[in-house]
Amino acid sequence: MVTYSDSGVDIDLEERTVSTLTAKLKDTLKWQDVITESGHFAALVRLGDKAIAMSTDGVGSKILVAEKMGKYDTVGIDCIAMVVNDILCVGAEPTALVDYLAVEKPDPEVAIQIGEGLVAGANLSKIAIIGGETASLPGIINDLDLAATGIGLVDVDKIITGEKIEAGDVLIGIESSGIHSNGLSLARNVLFEKAGLGVDDELPGYPDLKVGEELLNPTAIYVESVVELFKSDVDIHGLAHITGGGFTNLKRLKKGVGYDITDLPEPQPIFQSIYSFDVPLEEMYRVFNMGIGFVVVVKEDQAAQTLDIVKKHMPAHIIGKVNHDKQGKVTLKTFEGSILEM
Repeated sequence: MVTYSDSGVDIDLEERTVSTLTAKLKDTLKWQDVITESGHFAALVRLGDKAIAMSTDGVGSKILVAEKMGKYDTVGIDCIAMVVNDILCVGAEPTALVDYLAVEKPDPEVAIQIGEGLVAGANLSKIAIIGGETASLPGIINDLDLAATGIGLVDVDKIITGEKIEAGDVLIGIESSGIHSNGLSLARNVLFEKAGLGVDDELPGYPDLKVGEELLNPTAIYVESVVELFKSDVDIHGLAHITGGGFTNLKRLKKGVGYDITDLPEPQPIFQSIYSFDVPLEEMYRVFNMGIGFVVVVKEDQAAQTLDIVKKHMPAHIIGKVNHDKQGKVTLKTFEGSILEM
């Protein structure tokens, strides 16, 4: 049996650490008109009748897969995706971003490849990369680390916080492109350490796929489909980026409601292959997106319209509903047919 903590990542400890840190920082909120705090996917600061949304994130240990492959031209897409997808969750349209590249030793060729990915991600998101920082940190950084901070804009009266979510609302799940940029420590532990595979080996159970290519497949960017929803007459009640923690990310939106997820699509081969190496099913759904990278919450009578808009750009499905559960549990039916509560 292999778990995330066995791979060096303790989700519970991480949550406690974040809570401890943010508790220290809350006193600073008094200096500005902050609408949402960091517990949501993006924070909002009011500026007149507009609000600026901000989010920061990085590529994580997916960088180590890129290093094994000697291929860095997609991790820039991941970096931008992880930031702009969070900004969308408060109803904001992403506008600009600054990146941070920390390296053990500068390498112009690697920098060119990273830049290509950043440009590709920016073009998909229709944002401007307006600056950044590169730091050489031998002794602190091995290889490199890539992160970014992005901003977006939203009219104050169009902010989406999740407060409008109510029982009976429908969950529209937009498919992921695969593993995205979360859970790579577990994936690497299973495929490289336990299975002894290399990046050029066949993905177990899928002879037409390569391990490295599947792990490095860039994170889906949801800007085009979700921004079109913003510009429609759909009344969006909530938006969630499904990252580390899987569908428990829905709990960030509103307290006092639960979620029944009953109709998930079949997860991509990368997830099924990892699962075949004795990873507990609950751990799979707690760590990975399992095929759904973004969730839109709408009233039932607007579900069909929402699907029509989103499916012009990306595969999407009705995956479940909001319920009255005051404890905020997420109950889901797995691809094996069992029921999990998270």
